[in-house]
Amino acid sequence: MEMMEMCVVLKIVASLAVIGVVGLGVHIYNSVWLKSERVRKKLRMQGIRGPIPSFLYGNLPEMQKIQLQAMKAPNHTDEFVAHDYTSTVFPYFEQWRKEYGLIYTYSTGMRQHLYINQAELVKEMNQCITLDLGKPSYVTKRLAPMLGNGILRSNGHSWAQQRKIVAPEFFMDKVKGMVGIIVESAQPLLRKWEECIETQGGVTAEIKVDEDLRGVSADVISRACFGSSYSKGKQIFSKLRRLQVSFPSKASSLVSLILGMRRKQNEIRCLEGEIESLIWEAVKEREQERSAEKDLLQSILEGAINDHASLANNNSSNSKHFIVDNCKNIYFAGYESTATATSWCLMLLALHPEWQARIRSELAQVFPDGLFPDPNSLTQLKTVTMVVQEVLRLYPPAAFVSREALEETKVGNVVVPKGVCLWTLIPTLHRDTDIWGPDANEFKPERFADGVSKGCKSPQAYIPFGLGPRLCLGKNLAMVELKVVVSMIVSKFSFSLSTNYKHSPAYRMIVEPGHGVHIVIQRS
Repeated sequence: MEMMEMCVVLKIVASLAVIGVVGLGVHIYNSVWLKSERVRKKLRMQGIRGPIPSFLYGNLPEMQKIQLQAMKAPNHTDEFVAHDYTSTVFPYFEQWRKEYGLIYTYSTGMRQHLYINQAELVKEMNQCITLDLGKPSYVTKRLAPMLGNGILRSNGHSWAQQRKIVAPEFFMDKVKGMVGIIVESAQPLLRKWEECIETQGGVTAEIKVDEDLRGVSADVISRACFGSSYSKGKQIFSKLRRLQVSFPSKASSLVSLILGMRRKQNEIRCLEGEIESLIWEAVKEREQERSAEKDLLQSILEGAINDHASLANNNSSNSKHFIVDNCKNIYFAGYESTATATSWCLMLLALHPEWQARIRSELAQVFPDGLFPDPNSLTQLKTVTMVVQEVLRLYPPAAFVSREALEETKVGNVVVPKGVCLWTLIPTLHRDTDIWGPDANEFKPERFADGVSKGCKSPQAYIPFGLGPRLCLGKNLAMVELKVVVSMIVSKFSFSLSTNYKHSPAYRMIVEPGHGVHIVIQRS
């Protein structure tokens, strides 16, 4: 009898389990899959097509398959005259672009995306000032250890308030005042490279430039914005770099980022805590200094104290996060992207010594007395400006402009449903032959001789610093630092690519030289 009762109970439990599983499946189908399908239908009704998604996983399996095929393809890294790396770093986007055009839709899991590389729609995004277009929360959530809830990943009124505090510190009048700091920060690099020539025989020296350039950028951002030297902040930069490379580092990194990162989570959490502690120590030291000179850190401190609304009535925990998160954002954005852009600059100049000569000639004309650089004369450096603009066209450190429709939003003639993420692949836009001409993949700085507006058919398609209200706040500092540092290096040295250089752009939150930039230098 007891055995029969137990069998009945087990049958009931099994039936309930089956009902539960079926119920869960029905719930997922109705509330998730059908919801995603309704979004896709809205896009299809507007003529927007894309690859067919699978249930639950969307197009992720196809993205992985395309990525694996690209990784197995013959390696042509030495043949980089055309400088087009998108088909190897982002092969799924390139394959779908060729199949569906400059605007298409795809899915990752149950999340729907809209790929936009049409110049007119990019222009509309640029002009869109609504707070209803923000940073994709599902991506920035995974970058929280790196960026916290600072200006790079926040949305809505929180972002608007942070921008109000940070933006004025990067206006051009303040950036001009930082030129002396940039020069002072770059001089140790020049001395180090001269010593390398002496120790390697006195004629030439082989240099891997990347870490040295990171050191310069780190010193600039530390001293200009935080009032401390690189020697004081080097632990922060070192740990930020370790944290950055803890994120997926192969060509499949975007897919890995979408799927989530389970490896190295303990290391990431530890680094996050260590970085926050170091930044907070620097903040407390800065408070004790009570310097009369107001810098960026002072502005962030005042913003944390004064803005009661956004900081929950000045709750000390919220204030601390506000300060630390924005410091992390500025540390990362202020040195990593600029240093990477400088590395790409030296790589391309090493390939084109004629442009090194042109920069040297211009410097001699603009600064005949050798007093370089005068902040007010930077606008006369036309040649180095053209070179920098062309480098940022071919190798923009930021690979994407990404947005999420926090509410249903209209971009041009496209109605973007709530929850859809928009992606613009910057290097693809920068290589569009319809915009830039048949030589779009060639290094031709002269295309910018009369400025960006005359360099292509659609100036809004040139977006190395992003676009719209969320345009990179550090654009002015980055451009001035690039021009000054490149000019100083070219004035002292002539250089060519080393045979040890391997061309392999890699996506590690930004697009950087996968194996670094190796050059052979000699005194010019």
